Parts: sequence; C-alpha cells; structure tokens
Amino acid sequence: MRFLIVEDHPLFREALESALRMVAPAADIVQATSIDGALEQVSAAAEFDLILLDLSMPGTTGLSGIIRIRKAFPKIPVVIVSGYQDRQIMSGAMSLGVSGYILKSSSKQDLAQSIGEVLRGSVCVPAAYRGLVRPLRASDPAQDLLKRLHELTPQQLRVLEMLKRGLQNKQIAYELKISETTVKVHVSDILRKLNVLSRTKAIVEMSRIDFATLAAGDTAARRERVRPDQQ
Repeated sequence: MRFLIVEDHPLFREALESALRMVAPAADIVQATSIDGALEQVSAAAEFDLILLDLSMPGTTGLSGIIRIRKAFPKIPVVIVSGYQDRQIMSGAMSLGVSGYILKSSSKQDLAQSIGEVLRGSVCVPAAYRGLVRPLRASDPAQDLLKRLHELTPQQLRVLEMLKRGLQNKQIAYELKISETTVKVHVSDILRKLNVLSRTKAIVEMSRIDFATLAAGDTAARRERVRPDQQ
C-alpha cells in the first residue's frame, strides 16, 4: 500500500507514520509539508491508497487545501487529521467528499483504528460527533461557495490562494512560471466563476470558508438552539 502524509509538524508526521505502520507495516509512506508539495508528490508517483491531510498548511487557508487536492486527484481517498473540533469545519470538510475526519488529540491506537476503517470503505468521524456532523446544507452560504470553487481548475485554485495572500499579477506569474497575460486570464475566469466583480470581492468570498468564520458560524448556531430559559 502507498500513503501520503501532508503535515508540516515533524513530530506529528512521526505519529501518523507510526499509526500507519500499525495498519500496514510494509506500506510505502511518503511525506509532504505543504499543499503544493503534496500535489507534486502525487503527480510524480504511482497511485496512492490514502492521503492524510492536516487542514492548517503553508500556502493555504480554510478548506481550500482540501479542494485543491480533491480537484486534482478526485479518486484518492482523503482523511483530515486536524486539531479543529468545530462541527461546522468538520461538516465543511465532509461536504468536499473526504473519507474521514480524525482529531489530533486521538491516541495512536485510535488513529490506526480510524485509518483502518477508511481503508475498509467506511467514513469515520470522531465518536463524540457521530450524528452531529453532516455535509453542509445547500442553503448554507459556505456550501454555495464550495460548489462554485469546484468549478475552478487546479491552476485557478492556486492563483486564487495567491490572490488571498495579497500577491500581484507579476508576483503570481513569477511563482507559477507563467506570463502575466496568463495570470490575467486566470483572474478573469476566477471572478466569472465566483460571480464577483473584483479581486477584493473574491477574497471576501474566500473568507466564508476560513476556519475562524466557520467556527463562529457553528458557535452562533449553537446559541440559537439554546432556549431563553436555558441561558
């Protein structure tokens, strides 16, 4: 079997590799420390059986890292391994078709058990959240944005991330080794597909799937469910 760990913290990479060895001792395990590095690894290597992905990675914000990997390699199962425990963040990840969501606070045995469940075809979420985590509803603004983001090409998603980082066309062209004219074409297509009129509006839209925004939405939803006599 062949696995890819996408995690920028060396100690947790070791923990994930150890858990994977419990499931498949002879597996080929590859590591990456960024989304770009992960995409390069998958592009250059044979098919992977599973990708373990941390949400907080260099070069990406919010759920966009999942979108980039799922868009480029939709057939490879992806499991999120994260410290975020907000239901809205978990629900957003599940809406993107991941095969599981594992908390970093899990023991090595629990990590191995969850990974084993996914390899057997199940979808795993933390036991405490089963029945509470489900894909975002179609009426949710974040779900609408995720749908529109899926219309972007892998290169356009990368350009959008760079726009969010504040890079100008010249800088994007340099990093991607393409012409400024090509960058301008990508930006125009991004604005059209996101149905916005400016780069600033595109960045504002992307904030809907940032962790802080999603977590705030989850907190607000919980407060609305609390009756006045419970406050």
